Amino acid sequence: MAFKLPAFALFPLASWREQLLPDEWVECLDSWLALIDSHLSLPQNDFNSISTKDESLSTFLTSFIRETALGGVGILGPSQSAKRLLKDVFLLIAQLLRSTSPPSGLVEWEFLADFSRVYGKKAEAPLSQLSSSAQIQLDASLAGLKKFLVKNLDAGIQGGDLRAIEEKLDRVGDLIHASPSVAGFFLAGDDFLDGLISCFKIMNPPLRKVIILTNYLCLVGLVEGQKTSALTDVLYSLKNAGAAHKAGPLNVNDSLVAELVTSTPILQQIQRKLEDSGNTSTRTKSILAELATFRKLGAGMPKPKRLVKRKIDKGKGLAEHDEAQIQQEIHIHRMSQISQIQDLFPELGSGFISKLFDEYTDDTEQVISHLLEGSLPAHLQSADRTEQLSQTTPHRNLAPRSTPPLGPTTSVPIRHNIFDDDELDRLAVDTTRLQLGKRNLDADALLADRAAAPDKAAILSALAAFDSDDDERDDTYDAADVGGTVDAAGGEDDQALAEGIEAALFRVWTAMPKLFERDAAMRKNLDRARLRDETGMTDEQIEGWAVILARDERLRKRLQVRYGEWTGAQTAIESTAWRAGIAGEDGDEESDGVGSGSGAGGPPRGGGRGGGRGRGRGGRGGGRGGAPTPPDSEQARRKKEANKASRANHNRRDQRARKMARGGLPG
Repeated sequence: MAFKLPAFALFPLASWREQLLPDEWVECLDSWLALIDSHLSLPQNDFNSISTKDESLSTFLTSFIRETALGGVGILGPSQSAKRLLKDVFLLIAQLLRSTSPPSGLVEWEFLADFSRVYGKKAEAPLSQLSSSAQIQLDASLAGLKKFLVKNLDAGIQGGDLRAIEEKLDRVGDLIHASPSVAGFFLAGDDFLDGLISCFKIMNPPLRKVIILTNYLCLVGLVEGQKTSALTDVLYSLKNAGAAHKAGPLNVNDSLVAELVTSTPILQQIQRKLEDSGNTSTRTKSILAELATFRKLGAGMPKPKRLVKRKIDKGKGLAEHDEAQIQQEIHIHRMSQISQIQDLFPELGSGFISKLFDEYTDDTEQVISHLLEGSLPAHLQSADRTEQLSQTTPHRNLAPRSTPPLGPTTSVPIRHNIFDDDELDRLAVDTTRLQLGKRNLDADALLADRAAAPDKAAILSALAAFDSDDDERDDTYDAADVGGTVDAAGGEDDQALAEGIEAALFRVWTAMPKLFERDAAMRKNLDRARLRDETGMTDEQIEGWAVILARDERLRKRLQVRYGEWTGAQTAIESTAWRAGIAGEDGDEESDGVGSGSGAGGPPRGGGRGGGRGRGRGGRGGGRGGAPTPPDSEQARRKKEANKASRANHNRRDQRARKMARGGLPG
């Protein structure tokens, strides 16, 4: 019986999906589910004659898989219809791939790569059960891709499309991960591997990352496909490439082999899988050991544990840790682990990877192993693989409080100013008087404004009452008549009290200075106790007062005058007239004596040119007061040599100029 099912509608783009209401979207999902169930319920003969030739079906599947691969399964929503649709689409695609004549669009590498990204390791079974015709079409599609990649990888920056290489390797990586046969197809021959090794020399971090991932997935695919011979040949080629790079002029660690064995657990994965399958050989083990020598120094070494200094509990516990800060530190550490997994599996969301770390106790190698083997627990198999971590941070709901907390009797001061309770404070001002910014008023507008008329009238009345003939009282000399200013702020009791304490301290200090020493015995002394009771001061204050008094000579003299035994009588009058020092008291100090020239009754010319008339400086042989200075004295030598190098022999000229300026006569 020949019949035809209704056609499928295309899976809408993101811009169209945003315009649909949630109920409308669920109705669309239910409609697709009904059509898919109709195709799955057909007998095999009817399925081969109807479903495989329905162009709307293949177009729907292509658009559905592409949009889901780009946006993740979360774009379908959280409804039960979305989960059923994912399951039924998987069953429908698997049945189409097993058919004798599958639609041509479903066996292209682009569709199968998106299919592998959406369903992950679940896609391995349908890909391994392809019909012969489907396998032929897939090999032809992969051959075109491999030819394009080899050509552009070998060209590199000399004409190669690096952007296209990165996009295609990133897209086909999911297909390589899901199908070991595809991994073996790419590593058949040395052209693809040599292209990856040569293109890795280009300093392009995103391209390097996708090259490492592709090489890793291909090697894991060979191990899972149990192609031990091909795996050994590829490992041998990698060893030779690493040795050639190491012997060359470039950096040893800047090679594909060194980065592959350092940043990925490829050697451990191969070793473990070969041991589990029992296909290991001596040659493979030796090559793996030689590849391990290319690992970068210091990589993979566990960090030393941080020593925690034990502190003595003094009853001063630290403040409780902020929960948000602790979560932030944990979040930063977890994100560094998540980035390592996303380098290998970019389609996985950060939230899903975080659940994997919670399941396997933050063990990165276990997470990678279970992802590659597809041996995740049931609750993780059904979880959303594109789930992202929440970026929201918890907020405190505590009410703000003052710092430090206010006491029960503390009164909060209130600041007052002249604008309190004015029109703006009471919100009673007329809105027509409010202006944002400067008013743009001219002279006519200011004169026409009568708002300031009362103030103007008050000013004029005050000027009329002012008598310009009335002299202002001059109080400049009031303070001089009194004899000084009087500070009315301080009380007499406080001043008398301070003077009494100071007098008591000074009298005791004069009589017993040792009573102010800083030691335990003196603090226990009875005299010290009486002094504390009399002054009301502590031991530290008393000792500090004595230290200040010992250092400040002016304070000591002032207290001696105020509280000492001086009666005010002056017993001796010291002369204030200047006198010349006695010659010879200090050989290093200059003597400013009076010149012994004719004005002072001395010899006519003194000792050298320093005599002259009255008071004057000594010349070559004379001192400052005209007295002769021995030419071999220290003072004469110091004067002679002073500034001689910089001023040459001009000192005589300068000395004569100074002498003439004082009124001296030459000769």
